[in-house]
Amino acid sequence: MEKKAKILYVEDDLTLSFVTRENLELKGYDVDFCEDGITALEMMISSAYDLCILDVMLPRMDGFTLAGRIRERNPWIPILFLTARSTREDRLTGFRTGGDDYITKPFSIEELVLKIEVFLKRRNIISESNAILMPVKLGLMIFDPSNRELTEGRKNHSLTQRETDLLLLLASHQGQTIKREEILKSVWGSDHFFASRSLDVFISRLRKLLKADPGIRIENIHNTGYRLKIEAGKK
Repeated sequence: MEKKAKILYVEDDLTLSFVTRENLELKGYDVDFCEDGITALEMMISSAYDLCILDVMLPRMDGFTLAGRIRERNPWIPILFLTARSTREDRLTGFRTGGDDYITKPFSIEELVLKIEVFLKRRNIISESNAILMPVKLGLMIFDPSNRELTEGRKNHSLTQRETDLLLLLASHQGQTIKREEILKSVWGSDHFFASRSLDVFISRLRKLLKADPGIRIENIHNTGYRLKIEAGKK
């Protein structure tokens, strides 16, 4: 029997959480639920999860802070924010603190389940492709997509799943310009406005990780997309 994906769901609206949890369980997910950020962090420490769904406005510890604490313990687990806070700055803060996607309330269960399935499917593809996704050399760095790691000398940087997906796409088209729309549909599954803003945040995060090698650049091709360029031996 196939093992159920285990989800940590944190929400202080008990009516909404009951309906959402019931629907996710009907879809076959194993859902652990709590109402505040501190309890959620304790549950993360004591149990293993495949994905987290977090509200932002939580008692005792807000969702953004919780996401950052989760990222410290588990750099690759997908984190979805599910919240009524929908401003552009809220969304960008969510991505900067380690979130992988952001769904605003009210939402449809179908949209939530679709996003969950996308993240779990990508995780399984990477897991099942270990023999294919071997570590690759990027300038002076080593990128290991199977283990979601970027190595610089003796220093290892853990990547989130979305950072891994994005860098893998850029690295597999090294020197080629990839259109924004293609990146968004391939990595985010959508080219809507906020996915596009999320892409900019993740590009910035990758640039910070890659800056240890000055020969590696993610170039912004104006009004088109991005290109990973590597110049050997540049110091």
